[in-house]
Amino acid sequence: QVQLVESGGGLVQAGGSLRLSCGSSGTLFRFDAVGWYRQAPGKQRELVARISGGGTTIYADFVKGRFTISRDNAKNTVYLQMTSLKPEDTAVYYCKLDRLGNAYWGQGTQVTVSS
Repeated sequence: QVQLVESGGGLVQAGGSLRLSCGSSGTLFRFDAVGWYRQAPGKQRELVARISGGGTTIYADFVKGRFTISRDNAKNTVYLQMTSLKPEDTAVYYCKLDRLGNAYWGQGTQVTVSS
């Protein structure tokens, strides 16, 4: 069973930065794809960014140029560097690991951006 733990959330002013981490309890394999998602109150969960096992990245339009996803397989961790944060980025951020047709979610970390 894979367990994911997100960390790094918090309260930040608009224009500030945060780095989220998604740690895996087990080995992060090279073929695992990992994504960051977010869910704001009253809204559906949405994809923020995703990185494939080979390092290919995709980003939602609303974070392009501001957020960067990366992975360190040696540390079994995926990161989301968030810059130029806006109040509308306020949400619970979740990471999801896709492995051989199975999906594993973390418990989420709150990000709050004040104006």
